[in-house]
Amino acid sequence: MTRARLARPHTPSGDPGAQRRLCRGMPPAGTGRLGPSIIARTRFFDERVLAAISAGTSQVVIVGAGYDDRALRFRSPGVRFFELDHPATQADKARRLRALRAAKPGSGGPTLAPADFRDDDVAGVLEAGQPTLFICEGLLVYLDQPTCVRLLGALRARAAIGSELAASLATHREGLDSAWVAAVANSRRGHSRESWLTILPAAAHLELLGRAGWVSEGVDAAELGTGAEPGRSLLVTARPSASTAASEEAGNSA
Repeated sequence: MTRARLARPHTPSGDPGAQRRLCRGMPPAGTGRLGPSIIARTRFFDERVLAAISAGTSQVVIVGAGYDDRALRFRSPGVRFFELDHPATQADKARRLRALRAAKPGSGGPTLAPADFRDDDVAGVLEAGQPTLFICEGLLVYLDQPTCVRLLGALRARAAIGSELAASLATHREGLDSAWVAAVANSRRGHSRESWLTILPAAAHLELLGRAGWVSEGVDAAELGTGAEPGRSLLVTARPSASTAASEEAGNSA
């Protein structure tokens, strides 16, 4: 709902009104203090998608896609969008896409794949073989750390050479207990919202990505000039680690 009100880029064949029409009929949702951070990360991920398309990446996988509109907004010849999310969310998204006539073959709409990241084999849902941009926006904070590592590792297992991961990470300053930070944050959000589970110092978050096979670098959302609070959100780009990439290349050569 916040994105539907933003001025955002789109490709020549993309639909600049897709987000507004995908959210049609939804009740208004307030963002409170998160508004500037959502604006910053929307800009960041839009730029990553456009950069990937410009570089010739032909596959974009949006993990925890929800009502993301990028498959329609950045529709481009030769680029396929895949979206993974909970089956219930995917069923409603598919209904909305049908209403937009964007779920038919050749429509340029996304391929939807239902997945519960806590239990399902995400690697089994995806296919390897071509460079891919993987997007995890506003997702990992809702998963516990073992699930984050398992999910990111599954994406790594399906990441061909030249692939990239873009992710948003909920952070807090060093020296605080992460469980306490999450508890305080959830108490402020109210019991009707899904709980945040993984909020870590930036260095710990990057180490978590490393355990899953990714080498990453990040920028604080506050640096994007939207008024986001410093130290609360890290926006990262990552590539397969050198050791795993070298092993993959050697295997392909063999």
